[in-house]
Amino acid sequence: MDQKKKIGFIGLGLIGGSIAKAIRQYYPDYTITAFDKNKETLALATQESVIDVAATHIDDSFRGCSYIFLCAPVSYNNAYLKQVSQFLGEDCILTDVGSVKTSIHREVERMGLGKYFIGGHPMAGSEKSGYSNSKAMLIENAYYILTPTEEVAPEKVSAFETFIESLRALPVVLDYRQHDQITGTISHLPHIIAASLVCLVRDTDTKDELMKQLAAGGFKDITRIASSSPTMWQHICLNNKENIALILERYIHMLQEAEEAVSEGDAQALYQLFDSSRNYRNSIPGGSSGPIKKVFAVYCDIIDEAGGIATIATILASNNINIKNIGIVHNREFEEGVLRIEFYDDASSRKAAQLLQKYRYIVYERQ
Repeated sequence: MDQKKKIGFIGLGLIGGSIAKAIRQYYPDYTITAFDKNKETLALATQESVIDVAATHIDDSFRGCSYIFLCAPVSYNNAYLKQVSQFLGEDCILTDVGSVKTSIHREVERMGLGKYFIGGHPMAGSEKSGYSNSKAMLIENAYYILTPTEEVAPEKVSAFETFIESLRALPVVLDYRQHDQITGTISHLPHIIAASLVCLVRDTDTKDELMKQLAAGGFKDITRIASSSPTMWQHICLNNKENIALILERYIHMLQEAEEAVSEGDAQALYQLFDSSRNYRNSIPGGSSGPIKKVFAVYCDIIDEAGGIATIATILASNNINIKNIGIVHNREFEEGVLRIEFYDDASSRKAAQLLQKYRYIVYERQ
């Protein structure tokens, strides 16, 4: 690759900011130009030396870019295509980071920009949004889906794959229609389920909110993604509505079958549901490369006495293990252990488990 390139960003939120930080980390000499509606975001990114040029409009600042990343919400990316199209050089690669690809591919085709465009979707994220939560390691070891158009040159696709690999992500090339069907099932549907389940609990809770108080760790884990950006998920659902509607129809049918099994006391059907789901769930690789991040947590038994948590925190801190969250598990109906300790990565979680076992704590690792 060339010694120095110019990279453009339209939108500098969680994903855009993380990619920009990764580029800055691995290519410190590259020039990064960014536009964002939020001036505070641009000021912070400039202050942190992540970007070199803070653009208040999509203008000549983006001329001469080797790559331009569209990192605004899905619907906005489609609108920004027209504004950015006049600044595309012959060798420029135009890409996006949206988790829905069909709508932008259709717009690219309509505008005749196919020779520039390679759709992109880093399968990484967080329930937290915005540039302030972005980090260079967010896309590290995460699948990064690429959906090139039929018109884009193979050399451009190969160059972009190499570039994404150099940022420590894992590029996977897919047809954009297949991408939307897959992500509709494994990403978009779970967010709808989580949001709906949270709303069900809210609407059926007691006046003194006993459900909220007694919510088990399992409930909080499967609904954690309901804390994601409502604007982003509104855009995603509107732009992938055909796939999501079909997937929801199939899921609702499965729920109806589960309802029948429960109502009729069909022991065999219920066993089959839980057994087949357990077997398939256990076959899924343990690493988390998708947008719904794995929780790295261990549980351990401690005696309820003054200083018990502080002792464990001291043991971990003295061994340079950072704790993301720690607390007593009050509802242990579906959890083992009294104390739940959450970490930032798998290596820290495993190291902590070994260390606590060495100190004679009874430890349960989350599978």
